[in-house]
Amino acid sequence: MVRAGLTTERVVEAAADLADSIGFDKVTISALARGFGVKDASLYSHVRNLHDLRTRVALLAAGEFIDRISAAVAGRAGKDALVGFADAYRAFALERPGRYEATQMRVDPEIVAQSAAYHRTIETTGAMLRAYGLAEPDLTDAVRLLRSTFHGYCALEASGGFGAPRDVQASWERSVEALHFLLEHWPSATGGKTDGKTDGKAGEGEDGHG
Repeated sequence: MVRAGLTTERVVEAAADLADSIGFDKVTISALARGFGVKDASLYSHVRNLHDLRTRVALLAAGEFIDRISAAVAGRAGKDALVGFADAYRAFALERPGRYEATQMRVDPEIVAQSAAYHRTIETTGAMLRAYGLAEPDLTDAVRLLRSTFHGYCALEASGGFGAPRDVQASWERSVEALHFLLEHWPSATGGKTDGKTDGKAGEGEDGHG
C-alpha cells in the first residue's frame, strides 16, 4: 500500500482487510500504519483513536453483511428465505472472519440508531420471521435463537471444533431444517400461534444479526 491518497474510507477498508488476515482484536493503529508505510500520527487525520477505527470497521462490516443476506433472501419466503439467510450468514462468517468478528462488537446505541445497515438487518430479519406468523415477544425470542445457533455453529466450525466424522455441511443443512420446523411450530409465549402482527421490529434492542 502507498502513502499518497489516504482517505478515511481507505483506512477503514484496509483495517477490515487486516482484521480478516490477523483477527479483529489484533488490529491496531500501529499495525495499520505499517501497512501503509506511514507513521501512526498520519492515521489520526482519518480516525480519532483505535475505538473509532474499530467502530468504523464494524459499521462497514455490518453493511457488507446485510448486503449479502439481503441478496440471498430477495424474493424468497419461509424455508427458502431461512436457508438463504443462514447460508449467507455462514459464508460471510467463514470467508470474512475479521469483518464478521467486527459485527459482534458492541457499538454505541446512538451510532447504531443512525446506521442504515443495522436498521436494514433488523428489518430483513423481522420480515423473514413475520412470514412464519411470529409477533412480539416471540419475534425477539426467535431472533435470539437464530443468532445464537448461527453464531455458535460458525464459531465452532471456524475453530475446528467439530471433530466427529459426520459431514459439517450435512449437519448445517439439517440444523437449518430443524430451525424451520421449530419456527413453523413455535410455542407462543402468549399461548397459541401468533398472528404475525406486531407494533415493533424484530429484535429491537438487539444488533439484529439473526
